Amino acid sequence: MALEQYENDDHRIQEKFKQKTWNEIRTNDSWAIFKIMSEFVNGYEAMGRIGPCVSIFGSARTNPEDKYYLLAEKIAYKISKGGYGVITGGGPGIMEAGNKGAHFGGGTSVGLNIDLPFEQHFNPYIDRDKNLNFDYFFVRKVMFVKYSQGFVVMPGGFGTLDELFEAITLIQTKKIAKFPIILVGTEFWSGLMEWVKATLLDKFSTVSPGDMDLFTIVDNEDQVLEALDNFYKKFNLSPNF
Repeated sequence: MALEQYENDDHRIQEKFKQKTWNEIRTNDSWAIFKIMSEFVNGYEAMGRIGPCVSIFGSARTNPEDKYYLLAEKIAYKISKGGYGVITGGGPGIMEAGNKGAHFGGGTSVGLNIDLPFEQHFNPYIDRDKNLNFDYFFVRKVMFVKYSQGFVVMPGGFGTLDELFEAITLIQTKKIAKFPIILVGTEFWSGLMEWVKATLLDKFSTVSPGDMDLFTIVDNEDQVLEALDNFYKKFNLSPNF
């Protein structure tokens, strides 16, 4: 989609209310279906060969001097040394740090890019044959959860929260296996999770007590690796973290 289309919200809203003929609806929707199918097929073919991986989520706005960028790089490096690949959103910031750590750790470095009008551009640390591009967020999110055996969530914005709660929801509803979800940064995450407990659990009962056990909050790379290691050992998997 062209940049000027993103900038003209009034036009986009008006288009949604515009009456379309049946031929216009059928033509537009039919071609969209084929495009969506092609993204799924390309994603499945590329991702099916990557082996066990951990997804690292986080902000595209984090600069390379930030403590969380440096921490994400260390985490990814050690994960790759343990024999696991790293999947990120493929862009700058925390995503770049994750791919960078995996690259220098000699592990698989996957980038799932999304076409956006700002911020997103692929980083140079993605394996050349594992740099995928998507137009649709929902297709991209399927690739994250289908091919990850763990989720490390660094500080981020709305996109990171979306990815976090998507993973929690799919585990909560048993649509995917109960892989570890590790939130990095007590300072960043504790307020949100205290609100989840106080409001969603205690006050309104819109989540179950067991849902609070679906994630862990940690502060350093050793705690991340310990949480992953404890999970994998349950299944007699022994990465060398």
